[in-house]
Amino acid sequence: MKLIALILVGLSVFASAAELEWKAAATKATITPKEPMWMAGYASRNKPADGTAQELFAKALAIEDAGGKRVVFVTLDLIGVPRTLHTALVQRLALKPEALLLNVSHTHCGPEFRLAGKPGIFAEFGGADKAEAYGKFLEDTLARLVTDALAQLAPAQLSYHHARCGFAMNRRRDYALPPEEPNAKLAPNPNGPVDQAVPVLRVADAAGKLRAVLFGYACHNTTLSFYQWCGDYAGYAQEFVEAEHPEAVALFVSGCGGDQNPYPRGRIELAQYHGRALATAVDAALQGPPHTLSGPLQTAFADVSIDFAPFTRATFEEELKSKDKYVAGHGRRLLERLEKDGKVPESYPYPVQTIRFGKGLTFIGLGGEVVVDYSLRLKRELTGGPVWVAGYCNDVMGYIPSKRVLEEGGYEGGDSMRYSSLPGRWAPTVEERIISKVHELLGRRAP
Repeated sequence: MKLIALILVGLSVFASAAELEWKAAATKATITPKEPMWMAGYASRNKPADGTAQELFAKALAIEDAGGKRVVFVTLDLIGVPRTLHTALVQRLALKPEALLLNVSHTHCGPEFRLAGKPGIFAEFGGADKAEAYGKFLEDTLARLVTDALAQLAPAQLSYHHARCGFAMNRRRDYALPPEEPNAKLAPNPNGPVDQAVPVLRVADAAGKLRAVLFGYACHNTTLSFYQWCGDYAGYAQEFVEAEHPEAVALFVSGCGGDQNPYPRGRIELAQYHGRALATAVDAALQGPPHTLSGPLQTAFADVSIDFAPFTRATFEEELKSKDKYVAGHGRRLLERLEKDGKVPESYPYPVQTIRFGKGLTFIGLGGEVVVDYSLRLKRELTGGPVWVAGYCNDVMGYIPSKRVLEEGGYEGGDSMRYSSLPGRWAPTVEERIISKVHELLGRRAP
């Protein structure tokens, strides 16, 4: 394993180390599979990866306030992580759950190592064995990565910046148009909701030298669908930022991009183009006046129970009759679970995490593939300072629709569940349950 550590050190020209209230350190490691593995992201995959277009990375940014409270952001060039990984790392590292945030770029050109609920094609090419071995390698790598980052904490300066980037567009049909209108079902949908903000956390050492950049964007990481390992636009954006700032680690955080795609798509040159556009937005943000962050750190983590829409055994028996192999497969998996366990869960423990940097920045980490409505709503409701909302955090179990998207239906509204082992679409209460939990963790009352 290639492990690179950048330690935040230096003699201050702005403030003495004793005057700085933050400590920070960033580390990174390659996590590219060393042998062919099944790839994640597309049901049409029919063979393992056959090469590497770009290395995949895991990166960690550890931050400590003046009172010794710590949090570690871990970003990964992967499509998703199971909750079990977060739980295992918290236990292994003796951390509190709120002190560790895992976020994936959701690249569709990474390995598939979360086998639960996936079609049986993974039995080919040693899929299950390789996935299990990769999962162990990943846990070991992340444990070392976080340990090293925490061991290398040094005086630092933190500031928040932001810019915008325009290649993300809503990918759902245009419900403002009549269904019979030819353009109603076409993507992209330029009239659909979008969040093109680029939030940036700048981490400098005591001398003011840039050492880490944590930045986000709300867009599916799906420019590419070929059979080579690649971080897609998010991987190239990190590569370009690090090329521009060679002494810094660049970490990408996925936003609420469950219903957003990068446009145009389909070629590696386009992934590089979008990556360059995002990296340029990051540099533009860094050119603006800094919003200096003060402590203390305030962190919270909790599960909220979100319900599935009502179902019965007959629901899955009817699916089993479908000519769509994925619908039939879903019905079969759920019937098998009923036979084995005697029941299927009627709700899911959904993770919500909040991280506040004094009164200067509120970071919200939500599990699953969250649609953009959540980010837009929380930014409206949470006043008093910058708000950064991320999806794909700590547990990527499936799509998390808003009430609007759930009512409209479609892939993000519930059809995607056919590829999982979850019972089916979420109940209409899903949005209010999650939003209310965010407000609760922040000590506020939901509007």
